[in-house]
Amino acid sequence: MGPSTTPISLERPGLRRFRQRGSGFRPAAGDARRGLLTSRVARAPPWSWRARRGEEDDRPGEQQPPRRRRRRRRGRRHLREPFAALFGSVADAKHFADRQKQPPRATTTTTTAVEETSASQDDSDNSVSESLDDCDYSVAEISRSFRSQQELCEQLNINHMIQRIFLITLDNSDPSLKSGNGIPARCVYLEEMAADLEDQDWLDMENVEQALFTRLLLPEPGNHLIHMTSAGIQNLSAERDAGEKHIFRYLFACFQRAKEEITKVPENLLPFAVRCRNLTVSNTRTVFLTPEIYVNQNVYEQLVDLMLESLRGAHFEEVTEFLEEVIEVIIADEEVRTFEEVMVPVFDVLVGRIRELHLCQMLLYSYLDMLLYFTRQKDIAAVFVEYIQPKDPANGQLYQKTLLGAILSISCLLKTPGVVENHGYFLNPSRSSPQEIKVQESNIHQFMAQFHEKIYQMLKNLLQLSPQTKHRILSWLGNCLHANVGRTKIWANQMPEIFFQMYASDAFFLNLGAALLRLCQPFCKPRSPRLLTFDPTYCALKELNEEEQKCRNVHIKGLEKETCLIPAMPEQEPEFAPSYNLVTENLVLTQYTLHLGFHRLHDQMIKLNQSLHRLQVAWREAQQSSSPSADNLREQFERLMTIYLSIKAAMTEPQMLQNCLHLQVSVAVLLVQLAIGNQGTELVELTFPLPEVKQSALAYVPEFFADNLGDFFIFLRRFADDLLETSADALEHVLHFVTVFMGDVDRMKNPHLRAKLAEVLEAVMPHMDQGPSPLVSSIFHRKRVFCSYQHAAFLAEALIKVFVDIEFTGDPHQFEQKFNYRRPMYPILRYMWGTDSYRESIKALANYASENLEAMLPPLFLRFLNLLMNDAIFLLDEAIQYLSKIKIQQIEKDRGEWDDLSPEARREKEASLQMFGQLARFHNIMSNETIGTLAFLTSEIRSLFVHPFLAERIISMLNYFLQHLVGPKMGALKVKDFSEFDFKPQQLVSDICTIYLNLGDEENFCATVPKDGRSYSPMLFAQTVRVLKKINKPGDVIVAFSQLAERIKSLADRQQQEEETYADACDEFLDPIMSTLMMDPVLLPSSRVTVDRSTIARHLLSDQTDPFNRSPLTMDQIRPNMELKERIQQWLAERKKEKEQAGGVL
Repeated sequence: MGPSTTPISLERPGLRRFRQRGSGFRPAAGDARRGLLTSRVARAPPWSWRARRGEEDDRPGEQQPPRRRRRRRRGRRHLREPFAALFGSVADAKHFADRQKQPPRATTTTTTAVEETSASQDDSDNSVSESLDDCDYSVAEISRSFRSQQELCEQLNINHMIQRIFLITLDNSDPSLKSGNGIPARCVYLEEMAADLEDQDWLDMENVEQALFTRLLLPEPGNHLIHMTSAGIQNLSAERDAGEKHIFRYLFACFQRAKEEITKVPENLLPFAVRCRNLTVSNTRTVFLTPEIYVNQNVYEQLVDLMLESLRGAHFEEVTEFLEEVIEVIIADEEVRTFEEVMVPVFDVLVGRIRELHLCQMLLYSYLDMLLYFTRQKDIAAVFVEYIQPKDPANGQLYQKTLLGAILSISCLLKTPGVVENHGYFLNPSRSSPQEIKVQESNIHQFMAQFHEKIYQMLKNLLQLSPQTKHRILSWLGNCLHANVGRTKIWANQMPEIFFQMYASDAFFLNLGAALLRLCQPFCKPRSPRLLTFDPTYCALKELNEEEQKCRNVHIKGLEKETCLIPAMPEQEPEFAPSYNLVTENLVLTQYTLHLGFHRLHDQMIKLNQSLHRLQVAWREAQQSSSPSADNLREQFERLMTIYLSIKAAMTEPQMLQNCLHLQVSVAVLLVQLAIGNQGTELVELTFPLPEVKQSALAYVPEFFADNLGDFFIFLRRFADDLLETSADALEHVLHFVTVFMGDVDRMKNPHLRAKLAEVLEAVMPHMDQGPSPLVSSIFHRKRVFCSYQHAAFLAEALIKVFVDIEFTGDPHQFEQKFNYRRPMYPILRYMWGTDSYRESIKALANYASENLEAMLPPLFLRFLNLLMNDAIFLLDEAIQYLSKIKIQQIEKDRGEWDDLSPEARREKEASLQMFGQLARFHNIMSNETIGTLAFLTSEIRSLFVHPFLAERIISMLNYFLQHLVGPKMGALKVKDFSEFDFKPQQLVSDICTIYLNLGDEENFCATVPKDGRSYSPMLFAQTVRVLKKINKPGDVIVAFSQLAERIKSLADRQQQEEETYADACDEFLDPIMSTLMMDPVLLPSSRVTVDRSTIARHLLSDQTDPFNRSPLTMDQIRPNMELKERIQQWLAERKKEKEQAGGVL
């Protein structure tokens, strides 16, 4: 409880009964309570101390303006110059401050002086009293005496109020002589000022300003504390408050005490209380404008510390009320120092402190709350957006060093690349249980969600506060992205040391992206009317000047250099808007940020995953062989796992992923609407076939819009698959997007990007192979969406189209790339084949191909099957070759042949074995997929496979692989561990036999099998039957294959006799490419060479050129060579007749 503020009145007991000196009045004999005060009131009026300082003596009797007018003049002067009311110049103020540093005079001396003065005054009082005893008192004299006592009581109340507010005093008399009523327990005794005002020991409105300033200049106010009451109990709280050394904290406390006084004092004291309150504000302004006067006082740190404490103590609004009043008076008069100069040191303090904090430190969030207030306060926010602008806007790394950049750089990611020491997250992961890692990740996610929300609120405040702050924060964001565009370059990942010196960090962009995602949520709904207000021509604008940026709301530079989904037509000119809405700018900012941040981290995670797998294998091998490198490998594994888990935790925060899902689904809707030519703000239903592309707005949409979408869904499939299931209803929009763009080169030119959409499709579709026993509930909703998709036929066609298109991408590495691109397409085809609507669509494509085999352009499905067989032949053949090499090296190693090698040669051998193992594993995986795909396709599609165009090729392929898998050559493939290289010979044999059985009912197919002179033999099929029994295939399968083998053997015997009959055919009758007898010779138009129709048809499936001169060629251009055909037929008839006459059987 603070001291009582009850005002002194004449009726209260214990008050001195005053008598007016000039009329013979004197105090009662026993009342000596405030004799010193009354004597000094009589002898030393309030203006006397000013006269001693050389100021004009405003004594009564002289013509002076009214007191209120004088105070107004002093107030105006004080606003112009902070020390004008006290000193003539800043130098005088400094001189005064130096005097305050001198040690205070001994209290005993002061006390003695007071006693002497008191005694002298008593004698004077007695003398005057005796001289007036004989005088008669008039009513007027009594009235004047009464008014004088009232004024004295008012002065006492003012003195007590000033003491209560500022905890200062000029009275160091014995506390026992004070009643303690309305007086604080402790005060700072202003000895210097009391000495100057030797005839006055009270505070009033005339001297309180100087008194407060004197108090503020004391270097150690705690050394000047005195007891104001006779209570002997130690009062630590009172001593702390009165002796507060930090002037900003002290002035705030005075402000609060003044506010309390305003609510309690009687009306006649209210103006004085308000004046005291205003003094705290004006002196705080002085502190900020001229901090050099106050020695050893860092008022900026004091402000930050006070705000931090108030946030913890839940009285933040009181501090901000005080601060806002101070700001108002500072801005009203910036002659000494601008408001920006006042706030910049505060921001400097915050930058230094925030850089030392980490994500899971509660203090960080107090600082963020403080900055949230700053970004809500218009004047401070205006300084903030200027303060964060880097000196060199083109230097991407400088943005990270700004105050906002320092905040954005806080994360669970490593601060220094590769340095895990003192990281604080996921240390020694191999010694932690999965549950412990999960708990730590969950804890990080909780802090991240709160952290991202604070950053989002800061950006939102700045965007909404004023046009100027909006423009400046958008400029900062736009310039930052432009300066960091090099983050996506290939070399950036190869030289991390240089990378982190040039660009802002991964944490910076991940956090910025998370905050921007939250800004986009109001329009990130698939059917949001605001979504279609996006104007893609924003991305085609060339660089604008500062004023144009502000007027047109365009703050990102360099977008016109980005590759767009399709090239603009020659006559196409964009219609730029006069200004662009915030939806457009926010969407582009967010997508660009994700492109620079999330995209790179995703790539890094994939590479880390691969490195961890290799290290784990090497570590286990080293342990098994007791290699001294085992410990080193373990340490490397631990370090990489720490980095991996940190990145994973940073990228899988649930709210960020949910927001990103909303954004990417909305982008899918937006791009589909642009693809079908919708220029309005109402959604148009998607129908097929799509309209022709004419001057599409897609020519202004950067590719990273689609690339980000692909990255995100692929990431979810690997690291947050549950989110796909819980958001299954939104996935229909993703299927629309994939259906429209994946197979349409007119809407998405980049074949690599279209191939990525196949991976997106594989990510969002249900996966039945999630584990030993996948939960039905984990795929139920996706299965429903996928199976009920209304455009299933077009989606299946788009998938097959992109499978074919990536054969020729124009990239120098297209041959190696195509296998990676096709990898996700096989599980999609398998799933589609298991769903009625998709399977019927695929069969329809096959039927169309069967009916149009000789169309000008080979039918899509025919080209697809041809490429599928090409892949199967190449992949399995390569896998066999690598397995053979591994077998040889493993034997050498086991024999000890490597032991005598030099360490360097041994390392080379080990590296070679590891490389062969990786290549063998990849080719085995892909060959398993291709053979498996052929197995299920042949179950219901037969006509194409048995056609002469394809039959010979698929048969030669099947026979060749059987020869290696079941024949004598199998021994060369028996590596130590089949599973290590994903080698599944049993599955391969089973799939090959399935293909044989699926097509074995076709006479043409069976007749073609023996024509494979390279690999077929009756013994091959006998060996296959033996293997089928060994791998425990069902009996009906073994019987069926045995019967097929006998049937083929019978046909083989007949063909052997035919070949003997036709063995002497002239070269003119033989195909120049295959060296086989031509049954349907055709003439090629440009080279004029005659070949068999089936031969050229197979060639044109892969290469639309004449094989003899590389001229363009299509099936419709070839012409039958009827004359040659008739001669061949005549020759065959003659040979047949000769054979019959010889008694042969054909």
